Amino acid sequence: MKASILLVEDEERLARFVELELLHEGYQVDKSGNGREALTKALENHYDLILLDIMLPGLNGLEVLRRLLNEKEVPVILLTARDAVMDKVSGLDAGAVDYITKPFAIEELLARIRVALKLHAGHSARESARSDENKEGILKWQELVLDDRRHQVRYAGHGISLTNREFLMLKTLLENQDIVLTRDVLLNKVCGYDYAGETNVVDVYIRYLRSKIDDVFGVKMIRTVRGVGYVIQSEA
Repeated sequence: MKASILLVEDEERLARFVELELLHEGYQVDKSGNGREALTKALENHYDLILLDIMLPGLNGLEVLRRLLNEKEVPVILLTARDAVMDKVSGLDAGAVDYITKPFAIEELLARIRVALKLHAGHSARESARSDENKEGILKWQELVLDDRRHQVRYAGHGISLTNREFLMLKTLLENQDIVLTRDVLLNKVCGYDYAGETNVVDVYIRYLRSKIDDVFGVKMIRTVRGVGYVIQSEA
């Protein structure tokens, strides 16, 4: 079954034209020409993708975008005026996956829709797989596997011996891939809130982990974000 799309556009002729093209491609289409109505529809129903005009009655498209993405994850392509540069920037910063300027060729819009749907499907599949593994106590990064239940870490089948605190540090970073964790957060996770020592103990454990993983296997798993903390990026 083709994807379902919510088309939010108040210009009736354009909306009808795009709707017919989408239907011709086999998509399921729902329409709205009002920002508030569109937000309600988007929150109450499932859509695989939303085409969202910025200039809307009732509620501005950018505000619709912000409120929507605070509640659920769905790819949004913005329909913008050609000279609305700040709207494009604001929309992308707020979480839109793409934008297309008016007037546009329908072939380009259809191509952008296909790309957005494909990328979102791939992301959802990866997140689902990661969620299933986490339920079983398994955390992964490239060829590294951390088994929380067995308290084991392996890289490409090779066992890695870690102390309890090194294991907990690595587990915390793997559970929060792509999120930069500050030294204070890592310190509290590993040593507890009542720890009275220096925060540089985090740097010591990171150095130990790097010596046992990064240096041994020739990878760069744990990255330093200067002045902030550390992160493991899911796609290095």
